[in-house]
Amino acid sequence: MAHPTPGSQGFAMPAEWSRHQATWLAWPHNVHDWPGKFAPIPWVFGEIVRTLARGETVRLLVEDAAHERKVRALLGRVGAPLAAIDFHRFPTDRIWCRDAGPIWLVRSGPAPARAVAGFRFNAWAKYQDWKKDARTPSRAARALSVPLLPMIHRDREVVLEGGAIDVNGRGALLTTEECLLDPAVQVRNPGFGREDYQRLFGDLLGAPTTIWLGRGIAGDDTHGHVDDLARFVDERTIVLCREPDGADPNHAPLEENRERLEGARLQDGSRPQVVFLPMPAPLHLDGRRLPASYANFYVANGAVLVPTFNDPNDRVALGILGELFRDRAVVGIHAVDLVWGLGTLHCLSQQEPALPEPSKALPG
Repeated sequence: MAHPTPGSQGFAMPAEWSRHQATWLAWPHNVHDWPGKFAPIPWVFGEIVRTLARGETVRLLVEDAAHERKVRALLGRVGAPLAAIDFHRFPTDRIWCRDAGPIWLVRSGPAPARAVAGFRFNAWAKYQDWKKDARTPSRAARALSVPLLPMIHRDREVVLEGGAIDVNGRGALLTTEECLLDPAVQVRNPGFGREDYQRLFGDLLGAPTTIWLGRGIAGDDTHGHVDDLARFVDERTIVLCREPDGADPNHAPLEENRERLEGARLQDGSRPQVVFLPMPAPLHLDGRRLPASYANFYVANGAVLVPTFNDPNDRVALGILGELFRDRAVVGIHAVDLVWGLGTLHCLSQQEPALPEPSKALPG
């Protein structure tokens, strides 16, 4: 017997720039994510938390009581407003809340509601340490007393990471073929094809219009997450990274993605406006190309946090995003050390939308 889908019940995933109730973060503890460079990472997180907590609650995952005491001490040293930080003792394998944390849905109307999407997480179909992380959405739903909605397609639980998608909150969604349609590498949902994903995005996330990009950027161990190359910044505008150096491995895939966006259509049939972001100069460590990208920014209530890389293009990217987000401060966060963990600001954060205001029926 078929069960009602979240979409049929009026639930949808709101855009990131919609008003937040909170941001979810997990405090770093796994030294293997930054081999040889872990020492500065807690201080980077301290700056992230301090900046976010000025405009919204930060729900911060820690391992246990002893870990919480250490984190509180560091946050006190950097001047973070502890009253705005809501600690949760949820043990995690890693700290990438974009992918393992709670993805939120909202329902507007006379009886507005929020719910957590119960997607499965399997560590990007690549790593073995994921079982603690996979419990985070259910723990979050229980802690806040909200429903955990099953994410089912073709009678199977759907595996999906938040970094694989980006939505405009009006029915359109960005993703990549490399991440979701590759039949052999890091396969999240074996047997699912393009039509399956387009159907489930509409049924489960309230986003029936899918814009398919091609490949992601070099160095991305998720195999093509869209949040390193293209993002919605409003209902009709998409920023896309562009690499002018024809010898760089990012040049060809980003140009192909530009061509795809030129022919793309939004939910109402109109074409999106495309604004280009630069790429920083290539970053390597121990012979590995790192996935450094300005597209991995995070939109909070009071600020847009943008990764910076000690690169001349830092100020260019900050300027472009400053023009696009005039209602928020655009804040650069030093990410040269952070990106050694193969992710930056968007990868580590997950927004919790505020409950919509109840709508009133018009008088008859």
